[in-house]
Amino acid sequence: MIRVALAGNPNCGKTTLFNILTGSSAHVGNWPGVTVDKKTGIYKKLDEQMEIVDLPGIYSLSPYTPEEIVSRNFILDEHPDVVINVVDATNLERNLYLTTQLLEINVPVVIALNMSDLVRKNGDKLDSKILKDKLGVEVVEISALRGDGLSELMNAALKASSAHREGKTLLKDKDLMHLVKDISIAFEGKAVENPLFHAVKLVENDELETKAHPDLLWMVDKFKQTFSDDTFGDDFEALIADARYKYIAKEFSTVVTKKDVSNGKNETKSDRIDKVLTHRIWGLPIFIAIMFFIFHFTFSEDLLFMGKMGLSIENPGLINFFTGMGYEGEALEGIPSLGVWLQSWMGWFTGQFISGFQWICSGFKEFGDVAAEAASSTWYGSLICDGVLAGLDSVCSFIPQIMLLFLFIAIMEDTGYMARIAFILDRAFRKFGLSGKAFIPMLTGFGCSVPGIMATRTIENEVEKNRTIRLMTCFSCGAKAPIWALLAAVATACGFGYADIFVFTIYIGGIALAIILAIFMRVFTKDRYTSPFIMELPQYHLPQARNVAAHLWEKLKHYVYKAATILTASLIVIWFLKTFGIENGSFCMVEDIDNSLIGYIGMVLKYVFYPCGWAINADGWKYAAASVTGLVAKEDVVGTMAVLFNGGAEDTLAESIHTLTASGIYSFAVFNLLTFPCMAAIATARAEQTRIEFLKTLAFWFGVSYVGSAAVYWVGTLYEVAWWGGLIVTLALAAGVVTSGILVTRKTKKA
Repeated sequence: MIRVALAGNPNCGKTTLFNILTGSSAHVGNWPGVTVDKKTGIYKKLDEQMEIVDLPGIYSLSPYTPEEIVSRNFILDEHPDVVINVVDATNLERNLYLTTQLLEINVPVVIALNMSDLVRKNGDKLDSKILKDKLGVEVVEISALRGDGLSELMNAALKASSAHREGKTLLKDKDLMHLVKDISIAFEGKAVENPLFHAVKLVENDELETKAHPDLLWMVDKFKQTFSDDTFGDDFEALIADARYKYIAKEFSTVVTKKDVSNGKNETKSDRIDKVLTHRIWGLPIFIAIMFFIFHFTFSEDLLFMGKMGLSIENPGLINFFTGMGYEGEALEGIPSLGVWLQSWMGWFTGQFISGFQWICSGFKEFGDVAAEAASSTWYGSLICDGVLAGLDSVCSFIPQIMLLFLFIAIMEDTGYMARIAFILDRAFRKFGLSGKAFIPMLTGFGCSVPGIMATRTIENEVEKNRTIRLMTCFSCGAKAPIWALLAAVATACGFGYADIFVFTIYIGGIALAIILAIFMRVFTKDRYTSPFIMELPQYHLPQARNVAAHLWEKLKHYVYKAATILTASLIVIWFLKTFGIENGSFCMVEDIDNSLIGYIGMVLKYVFYPCGWAINADGWKYAAASVTGLVAKEDVVGTMAVLFNGGAEDTLAESIHTLTASGIYSFAVFNLLTFPCMAAIATARAEQTRIEFLKTLAFWFGVSYVGSAAVYWVGTLYEVAWWGGLIVTLALAAGVVTSGILVTRKTKKA
């Protein structure tokens, strides 16, 4: 089987190309020893199958990031039969920098000139023949998004894979090339593969090369004694980088001929859209508005507030349709959002599924409450129905809402808007010491904290890196979405608050809290450094159904796999702790849950969390126990509450948690947002930090979540008792934040 490596810059369309080439055969894992995604798949449309390996998006083959090291080692050590270098035709100069490095390796290379259709759509002319002639490799114009030119590309890759190719360099400086040639000869004498590539990297003082071949450094040092550049001195890495860009600018400037712009109308469609979406004043409010509508269409019980405007449905059939067979003889005010509607029907189906198991476990007694009671009377029936199935039902019934939320996020990513969010936030918050380089890992944390924490490797300043890891919990990961969905339903069942606004405030409030915490962290530290942030904004385009579907499928597989493994095992342990205990002087299946093992544990935890408000009432120990089980997986919080509150379907569970007040619900949400993430994220943080910094991070996560939760509860309670008192405290806290922000802004500006 022919092995093909896909290499290219971030946002060049490489992943889109990979998805369309491999389809359902794609497999995602990790590179050996490195927690960076490894994607492989099979291309089956030629006589000989081709294994496609999607290398991480990189800008060069220098060892500055784990992604660059992975890509470099794969090409050098794994010997792919051919490398397809995906190049963004709308940004040739930046993309061809990596190309000049790939060509120095003894590997067949084919250039996939992507987004060629956009070049012509903008009115520009593209001449790929110039690239082919000067680079000496095959160049194929494609559009990965539209699927154009892919057959020609793979045929060219197949042809190139059978031909040997010697690496060549595009560097032209005679003196420098004399040194490169001498070192290449030395590498050949040592029987080192790809001598030209290694020679150039050694001249650049590449970290990996200097460690691997210290015996050849004397050649570079001797040359430095007789060479000096007026601009770069003896910094050969900068000199070579400059030489690459000069060559690209000189030789390939005519590849893309811009249309006549004498009339001044040279703006692309993306430029015009960016004038609105990235506006320095309106960009942030537009982002907030977009986020609100996403949560409104996902979690709202009253779509577009039609119920508040007088829409009332009394027909039982329509009510059952909109509420998932939830008709209770009352009129329905308004209609639910798509997310709530899907969740209601999912809850109905899972409820019927559980009822079927109860019927079987009861020995086929009367279907319904009789079967449920009979099933719970035996330990195996209780384990299956009251433990595993009830917990999984509470988690899985929220799958439609979570998938809908991820759908919106995938659309924002595929259109190119997500990259703009980092740009908007960087511009808005740089004055407070937070750069876009820190926000990109945080935004990644909306999906999962593990890759978000790993992405902090790109932050060269250790202080800023540690700060970013600590603030990661402010950005709600996908595993916490079931918690917000449940608490939103609780808020609705208790008759206060809008579900969509509740979830919206959690996400937006998390971002705002990250800013506030960053301000205070800057106040009490001497560090004034903020990482520079440079990024390329991809062209806007319509989302591709294939990419969005692949994204959702990966999320769904991950969610279902976790439910079938980690959550199921956790629920069995929780069921055992809930079902057995000491009652009437002996160890047995208890009738009163307060006498269970988890009841004793929860009673101790209850007093630990008493100041947070949600642990005050009689059921407070259940909330405490649920929060602790969330250390394994955040979905366990909902699963544990389902088991402890005997909730089967979502509405039953939501109505059974009526003991919380409005401030208690928000307090519980704040604690679970900010506290320790799951064990996988904790382990990742430990791998990225020193022992001392990691311990500081653990203390920060617990301290901020505990204090924040208590503050929300007691300030909220103060509003309920005397609104003016709550307002005074809120204004005082706001004044402290503003004062700290001014101090940080001045110090940052001075620095």
